[in-house]
Parts: sequence; C-alpha cells; structure tokens
Amino acid sequence: MFILATKLMMVADSFYIPKINPEKPLGEDAHFFCRTAQVIGVADGVGGWARKGIDAGEYARELMRNAADSVKYSCPSAVDPKSVLFHAFKKTSKPGSSTACIINLDGNRLRAANLGDSGFSVIREGTTIYRSPVQQHEFNTPYQLGIRSSPDGPVEAAEMVVEVESGDIIVVGTDGLFDNVFPEDVEATVDRCLKDGTPPAMVARELAKTALRNSLKRDTVSPYEVAAYEAGVTHSGGKPDDITVVVAYVLPMGITFA
Repeated sequence: MFILATKLMMVADSFYIPKINPEKPLGEDAHFFCRTAQVIGVADGVGGWARKGIDAGEYARELMRNAADSVKYSCPSAVDPKSVLFHAFKKTSKPGSSTACIINLDGNRLRAANLGDSGFSVIREGTTIYRSPVQQHEFNTPYQLGIRSSPDGPVEAAEMVVEVESGDIIVVGTDGLFDNVFPEDVEATVDRCLKDGTPPAMVARELAKTALRNSLKRDTVSPYEVAAYEAGVTHSGGKPDDITVVVAYVLPMGITFA
C-alpha cells in the first residue's frame, strides 16, 4: 500500500513591539512573510550605529523589502534562503548593518539561512526540537550584514534543513524575543495558546508581550543575563530591545485560520 505525503504549508502572522525611542518610532527590526513562496524573513538593525547618527532600522527595512521582492513570484521549491540573502544584500544601499534570518518551507523541509542572533525554533508537541545557532564574534556582537561596514557577508550565513510535520509550530524572532524568554517559556505559551485554538497572530502577540515584560525587569533571570554571566559580563534582568515575533503553524495545504 502506498501512502501519499500530505503537502504542508506555513500559516503565519506576526507581532512587533519597537523599543520606545521618539527619534526612531519604527524601531530597528524588520520582517516579512510571503505566503505564496512560503518564506519568512526577520532582520535586526544594529543599534550601535546610533552613535554615528545612523538609523540601522532603515538598513534592516530595506534589506527585508529586497528579500521579499526577490521571492514574491517564486514557488516554494524555487527558493534558496541563502541566495535570497545574497540578492537582498547586493540591492541594499542604506547605511548601517543588520542581522538576518530567512526561512522557507518546501514540502516537509524547512530550509534556512541565518546570520547573527536572530533566528527560529521548531516546537513539536510542546517541546523544542530545533533552535537555530547564534553567530557572534563575542558577547553582544553578532554577525551582521552591512555595506562597507562589516567584515561579515551572506557567505557566512549558517544554512540548515529541518524536517517538519503537520502540527509543528515555528517561532521566528529577533534577539528581543530570545534574549528575554527562555525556550521552556516559549513552549509553555505556545502550548497554552494551542489548547485555546488561538491563531498565529495572537500567539505572536502573547510571546512579544512576555518578552517586553521580561525585558523591563531587573529582579528576574533572563537568557541575556545567563549569556552575559557566561561571557564574564555583569548584567541583571532582561534586555530592553525591539521585539519581533513571527509564528507559523505547519498545516496541511488549504487549512486556514480566521
């Protein structure tokens, strides 16, 4: 007996909370989701550029616009995440630099290219089965794309392939999420929301709000504090930052949420 594999797709939505800064109301993160090409991208402009009067958020937004433009007429099988990064990088001319993560679902294969400390996790039945690795030169200095401003480039992006199943949850985010919410707390929030039949947009909102609350606390341990301790740096509590969360449900083709 032959069993035909069910075609899978990502049903995704997002929530973004920029760090409060009247001079940069849009923050420094950027993201997109292309449903037809089954591609998600997130980017985090490097805040250190502010000392030179440069808004790195403009670089991140242009980078993601160029990435989205490069896939908008593509089918999932034609997308190569690292090639998307190369294309977007070559077309981006704003000053600044940014981390970047591009993921694509083709069949049951989740393909990704990740540069820096943005990234994604795959959750199955309440447990994280995969978390993309962080790339950094030293603590709080991630790999980053930038025109004439960074030693890093798309070639350094880590490539990965993860086999997914219907029912898996993919959480994509900038470090504003992962620096402030431990994996087990992401799992708990996702699990609770799934039991309530919550759509991706509301799951992304709950995760972003949790990250925001934790970022403002000084009396609780955060992933950022743990990483700082391991690097020999003194830091207490969370890390105020822009917070981007994209949540994707892996479902059989044709299933939608209201």
